[in-house]
Amino acid sequence: HSVFPNEQRCKRKMAAASQRVAAAAIVAQLLLFWLCRSAWAEYLSSLLSFSNNNQLQKHGCVTQSEFGNSEDFVECESSFLNPEDTDCVPSGAPPCEPVLSLDTEKILSQAKVLAEQKRFPFSTTDANTNEELAFGYVLIGNSLYDEAIKHFSALLQGNPELVGAIYGRGIAYGKKGLQDIKNAELALFELNRVITLEPNAPEVFEQRAEILSPLGRISEALNDLSRAIQLRPSARLYRHRGTLHFISEDYAAAHEDFQLSLEMKKYQPIAMLYKGLTFYHRGMLKEAIDAFKEAVKLKTDFTDAYRSLGQAYRELGDFEAAMESFQKALILNQNHIQSLQLRGMMLYHHGSLQEALKDFKGCLQLEPYNEVCQYMRGLGHVAMGQFYEGIKAQTKVMLNDPLPGQKASSEYLKVKYLREYSRYLHAHLDLSMTEYSIDFDLPGNFKDHWAKNLPFLIEDYEEQPGLQPHIKDVLPQKFESYSVEVQELICTADRLGSLMQYDTPGFLPNKRIHRAMGLATLEIMQVVHRAWSNSKIRVNGKTRLMQWKDMFDIAVKWRRIADPDQPVLWLDQMPAQSLSRGFNNHINLIRGQIINMRYLAYFDKTLNFIKDRILVYHGANNPKGLSEVRDALDKVKKIEDLLPIMKFNSKTRDGFTVNTKVPSLKNQGKEFDGFTITITGDRVGNMLFSVETQTTEERTQQYHDEIEALYKDLSSKGKALILSTELGEADAVCNLILSLVYYFYNLMPLSRGSSVVAYSVIMGALMASGKEITGRIPKGKLVDFEAMTTPSPEAFSKIGKSWMNLKSLPASYSSLPAVLETFPTKRTMLEVLNTDSTSHCPKNS
Repeated sequence: HSVFPNEQRCKRKMAAASQRVAAAAIVAQLLLFWLCRSAWAEYLSSLLSFSNNNQLQKHGCVTQSEFGNSEDFVECESSFLNPEDTDCVPSGAPPCEPVLSLDTEKILSQAKVLAEQKRFPFSTTDANTNEELAFGYVLIGNSLYDEAIKHFSALLQGNPELVGAIYGRGIAYGKKGLQDIKNAELALFELNRVITLEPNAPEVFEQRAEILSPLGRISEALNDLSRAIQLRPSARLYRHRGTLHFISEDYAAAHEDFQLSLEMKKYQPIAMLYKGLTFYHRGMLKEAIDAFKEAVKLKTDFTDAYRSLGQAYRELGDFEAAMESFQKALILNQNHIQSLQLRGMMLYHHGSLQEALKDFKGCLQLEPYNEVCQYMRGLGHVAMGQFYEGIKAQTKVMLNDPLPGQKASSEYLKVKYLREYSRYLHAHLDLSMTEYSIDFDLPGNFKDHWAKNLPFLIEDYEEQPGLQPHIKDVLPQKFESYSVEVQELICTADRLGSLMQYDTPGFLPNKRIHRAMGLATLEIMQVVHRAWSNSKIRVNGKTRLMQWKDMFDIAVKWRRIADPDQPVLWLDQMPAQSLSRGFNNHINLIRGQIINMRYLAYFDKTLNFIKDRILVYHGANNPKGLSEVRDALDKVKKIEDLLPIMKFNSKTRDGFTVNTKVPSLKNQGKEFDGFTITITGDRVGNMLFSVETQTTEERTQQYHDEIEALYKDLSSKGKALILSTELGEADAVCNLILSLVYYFYNLMPLSRGSSVVAYSVIMGALMASGKEITGRIPKGKLVDFEAMTTPSPEAFSKIGKSWMNLKSLPASYSSLPAVLETFPTKRTMLEVLNTDSTSHCPKNS
């Protein structure tokens, strides 16, 4: 409007009219916001990728960024926008009428309705004041935070204790952006004032929790939500508090809150999804799957629930069910990045590298800077021998430096090691595997840092040479291009490798690992048989008699090439300073409320061992209290029940460690340190239950002496067996093989892969002795943990033979081509691992 100096009255009237129209228009938008329940942005992507929950803390428990791609929900609105806690609108709700189609009369009438119905917090008895307050809240609803702050400040000049204005200004400061600490401080100051004036208003406590949670003040936010629930319980409040408990990894409390929320309001697909996640993170996979299925029943097109279902099945080891669920998620939304990423990672770890690369490519087309997909793409290419594409992708991850103060991603930490290893592999692609050794070639500090996943800060490190143009990438090899004899070799390897698969949650079948370790088994059989026939072997460019480590090195070679992401390194080849400090293989069995499902079958066995050791300890150090301790231990039925027992002695109040012992066969009566069990607990009942093996120089030498004595005996009896057909000789050789590997398992001498490496040595050495394992590892059994929790090599041999179903080796094995001669280089090894034999080899039952 034009402003004339002498027409101030006209100016004020026109400005007031203009302001009323603007306010009415924004009020109409707010009403439409209530009616439409439009979608939020991508919610909790890091949470549902099951890797990092810290992203939640950036947004708090109830911010707009948490929920999205779920067009029928508005489960996380601020309380002042959602006083009635309407969680969702059923599918098929009528479309909203666009703002532009509303005429001015309709806008004004809606504004009047809003004021009359007092649909905002802390309304008053004065109609004009209510219109002013509603106008401020509508400004907030349209992200006009500075204007809202000015508007509420103007109201407070006239009435400093107008609660609705104080509250509105606090909300506006909070919505303006908590990354500026001043906004957070001002928001909290205003909300504290409101609580002083109105101490029984639940929405204020809820809103303050929204401010506190992204600041990391989770316990204070939880207290506020609990107070709000006391004042006026609602499904929304229980859900919000459950989310904060989830952030705090208190999954039991989170589960209880989500359950209470669902009891108050059944139709909450996202709350049901969260309920499933509380099961998932506690290792209760079957319960999690049931909850995710319920979420899908509540909302049939719930993409995130299908994705979560896929990940739960993947953790359970059910590849087909996981694929079906990921496929459903991608049918609903073909651009669902997290589903592409997670399915791609599952395909990689299933050994389906070509299919995995398609998913990572699709992921990067949608999100070019996705570090996980970029890293996995580089890894997939290198694993297949496509080094140029692989290193190109790795370099892109390396360029994505974290910002100052930002924690580097695991992909960023790993990628420099992968690039250096990729260059090394490429340079040695066409050299005979018998002429060099990774363990001797790679610098000690590089191996030490890589195995420990430390930042790439290595003094005086000289980079591996870049890719050499004359060395070409590995090309695809068709199964039919191999001779009939080699085809039979490949199919036999696939069958043998499948016998090593653990039938336990957390172990996904990997057909690439199966083939690699099946070929390792056959190579071990052939090399050991030749060694027992007085034949020498060639290792690292030298010809010599076979040693015990050479058997395992065959398996290590194949395990390394199958997955370059994992540093499979001999720990005794690490720098002396690393060994002197001890190199720990650490496994968390329980951390807080997170249970490692892989080892669940061994909890009772470990518990009984711990109880025995506690009695021994108290018998020696607390004989007077022994009876009380024994009575208490009788009531202990699970690991968590041990926490109260710790209070019986001041030395164990905060936790204790228990060491297993491994008896020596070489020196009867002597014992070695096995693994260490650690249990600690805090005041609220959370516990850490872990096991670790500590690879020190002294411990390593003890085990090496034991293994060398057994290997010497094995070689002697193996050579005798070649010349004899007596059954007793074969049984003696079998027991020696299992005993030798028993000590290997307890030593855990590799940074990764000790379990499958050892089992392939068992299978291959037994085949060299004329015996074939035909039985599968029983459900729930882990061979490495069987060895580590069994008191003697004789007991381990007995347990192993109970499922191995040993049979005489068929004569056909002797006619198979020599693995080492058929696949002498890394190139030929990668070619055979990349080859698809699906339609040619019999399917393994």
